[in-house]
Amino acid sequence: MYSMIHQQLIDYLKDLREHNNRDWFHANKERYRIVRTGFEQYIARLILEIATFDPSIKYVTPRESIFRINRDIRFSHDKSPYKTNMGAFISPGGRKLVKSGYYLHVEPGASFLAVGLYRPPADRLKAIRAEIYHDPEAFGEVIENPEFISHFGGLADDQKLKTAPKGYPKNWEYIDYLRYKNFVVTKPIDEETLTSEDLTEYLLNSYEKAYPLQRFLNFAIEQNGSESL
Repeated sequence: MYSMIHQQLIDYLKDLREHNNRDWFHANKERYRIVRTGFEQYIARLILEIATFDPSIKYVTPRESIFRINRDIRFSHDKSPYKTNMGAFISPGGRKLVKSGYYLHVEPGASFLAVGLYRPPADRLKAIRAEIYHDPEAFGEVIENPEFISHFGGLADDQKLKTAPKGYPKNWEYIDYLRYKNFVVTKPIDEETLTSEDLTEYLLNSYEKAYPLQRFLNFAIEQNGSESL
């Protein structure tokens, strides 16, 4: 089982970025099969390691977690047929259930890890805000923890609302908590770490530090009647 991301995958993605067309992809189909298999093996290991502190993802499979390399170009001006990255979202029930999870993004020069829920659909966002409103102290303990802030810099605050969301009092003491539209933290991964034996330790260190956020978000989704789409 792979203990790191192999350099073959990085090289393949670099070549794909230069030749993002169906003819090249099919001519190099065996290369894709090899790097995809290696990535699946690494994600299988990562799932087992994460499950030691988050048993909710114990039975998730790599195939449920890894995104397809084909791009959805129906509504995009960019008609390139393939993604030039490989990603996996390890979440209870797999990536399609839309719960909080652990993300690994492999892209030459732009790799990163993330934990949480990015652009949650309306029902998930409603459930999370309801739980924050019900127990703001618990949410505050997660996102204002000094170690959490030191490691991640806090929650991503892009697309944050400028005012209170509809249905909540504007003068509520913790209204800033409800203005988030994304509940996610990220951390970059340099290429040296990505292809080294230290990768798993690097990932697990961050994933475990963000586990309280993961636990809060999925509890909110389950507690407030938004278990499935």
